[in-house]
Amino acid sequence: MWIQSCAGIGYLFGSISPVIKSSLNYNQRQLASLGVAKDLGDSVGFLAGSLSEILPLWGALLVGAVQNLVGYGWVWLVVTGRAPVMPLWAMCILIFIGNNGETYFNTVALVSCVQNFPKSRGPVVGILKGFAGLSGAILTQIYATIHSPDHASLIFMVAVGPAMIVIALMFIVRPVGGHRQVRPSDVTSFTFVYSVCLLLAAYLMGVMLLEDLVDLSHTVVIIFTVVLFVLLLIPIVIPVSLSFFLDPVEEPLLHETLKQEPGKSGQESPEVIFSELEDEKPKEVDLLPASERQKRIAQLQAKLFQAAAEGAVRVKRRRGPHRGEDFTLMQALIKADFWLIFFSLLLGSGSGLTVIDNLGQMSQSLGYDHAHIFVSMISIWNFLGRVGGGYFSEIIVRDYAYPRPVAMAIAQLVMAVGPRLLCIWMAWGNVRRYSADRSSLVFSGLIASSIYDREAEKQAHGNNYLIQNSGSIFPGMFGPNEPLKCEGSICYFLTSMIMSGFCIVAVVLSMILVHRTKIVYSNLYGKSRG
Repeated sequence: MWIQSCAGIGYLFGSISPVIKSSLNYNQRQLASLGVAKDLGDSVGFLAGSLSEILPLWGALLVGAVQNLVGYGWVWLVVTGRAPVMPLWAMCILIFIGNNGETYFNTVALVSCVQNFPKSRGPVVGILKGFAGLSGAILTQIYATIHSPDHASLIFMVAVGPAMIVIALMFIVRPVGGHRQVRPSDVTSFTFVYSVCLLLAAYLMGVMLLEDLVDLSHTVVIIFTVVLFVLLLIPIVIPVSLSFFLDPVEEPLLHETLKQEPGKSGQESPEVIFSELEDEKPKEVDLLPASERQKRIAQLQAKLFQAAAEGAVRVKRRRGPHRGEDFTLMQALIKADFWLIFFSLLLGSGSGLTVIDNLGQMSQSLGYDHAHIFVSMISIWNFLGRVGGGYFSEIIVRDYAYPRPVAMAIAQLVMAVGPRLLCIWMAWGNVRRYSADRSSLVFSGLIASSIYDREAEKQAHGNNYLIQNSGSIFPGMFGPNEPLKCEGSICYFLTSMIMSGFCIVAVVLSMILVHRTKIVYSNLYGKSRG
C-alpha cells in the first residue's frame, strides 16, 4: 500500500505540464506528445512483468526506481536550465522512461500481494489499484507542505520521492510463507483496511477543499500532512496484531490445502469439463428458460464427470477454448469479444485521460493559476471509482449472475454525461469543479491539443489586430515569443463534445459484449447463486 501510494505519478502530469510548457516554450500539440509518451510509459508493462519473473522482486523495484529517477530527474534538469534543452523526441523518451517506472511498482505490489492472499484477490487488487489512483492527491498534499515558490520543484519531488520510498521498502515487499488460506479474521481485516481507505479519501478531499477556499498558514498545512502520514501508517496495525495474537489452532489446517499445487488435476477438472460441456451442449439449450437450461446443463455435466472418472477418451475440441477459460494471446486476437473489449476501452476510457493530460491548460483557460486542486480531486474520485467499481461489479456477478461488462457500460455512460455537463458549464463560464476517470486514448489527446492550438491561434490573431489598432493603449502585453495560450470556455468545448460521443459508442460496444456473454455468466454463476 505504501509503494502504491506513490505509484500513480502519471496523474500529476496536469500539475507539471504548465511549467514544462512555459519553460520550454511548447505549444499544446507538443505538450500532447509528452502526454502520449507518458500514457505509453504507463501502459507498456510487459518488460516489468518479464523482469519480475527473472529478477527477485526487489531487483524489479530497483529497476523501476532508477527509471523513475533518471526519467523525471533529467526532465527537471532541463526545465530548470541545469541541462541543455533537448529536442521534443528526446523529452518524450525521458517522460516514457520516468513514467514506465511505475509499472514495476504496480507489478511487484500486485504479484506479491496476490501470492500472499490467493483467496482474497478481489479486495487486494481493489485496494492496491485504489491507492495508485489516490497517490496524486497524496503527493500534491506533500508538495503543499514544501511550500516552494518554484513550480519546477514538483518535478523534482516526482523524480526523487517515489524512488526513495521504493528503495526503502524493496526488501520488505515480497511473498511470504505461512498461512495463505481464508481466516475468520480476514473479513474483519479487509473491512478495517477499506474503512481506512475511505477515511483517507474523505480526509484528503476535505483538506484540499479547505486549502483552496481558505488561506491557511504553513503550520496548519504541515499539521494536515502529519495527520495524512498517520492515516497511511494505521493499516500496519493489522499485521502487528496478527503476529502477536495469532491463533495456533488454525495452523494445522494449512498443510492439507497447500499439498495440492496449482495446475493439478483438481483445478484443471472444472475447466476441462466446462470446455467439453460447451462442445457437447446442443444449441437449443441456450434458448431454454434459465431454470430448465441449468437443469439440462447439470445433467450433461454429470455425464461428463462420470466419463472422466471412468477414464473415457475426451472429445476432441473443435473450436479451441470457450468463454470462461484461459486464452493465449493469439487465440484471443481472433475472438470478437476481445475486440469489443479493446475498442470499448479505447473509445470510452480515453476521455478521462484526455482531461487529466490537459488539466493544467483547462484550468488556465478558465482563469485558474494552478491545477493542483483539480489534480487532487481527480485522484480522489479515481480512487473511489477503482475501489467501488470492483466491489459493485463483484456484486453484479456473484449475486445476479450478470456479465461484469455491464459495470463498465454504466461507468462509460456516466463518463458520456460528464463531458456534456462540462460543456454546459463551460458555455455559462462558471466551471468550478470537475472530475474524470482514467485510462488511455492517444488520439483523443491529439484532437484536444489540435483544437486548443486552433483556438489559441484565433485569439492570437485577434490580439495582434487589437495591438495594431491600439498599440499605445496595450504596449508590451503580448510578447513575440510567448507560447500560444487559449482563454475562455471555447478552448475545450468541442473537445468535450467529441469525448462524450466516444463514450456513447463505447457504451453500445459494452452492451453488445454483455449480450454475447450473458448466457456464459448465467451458466457459471447462476447455479452457485441458486
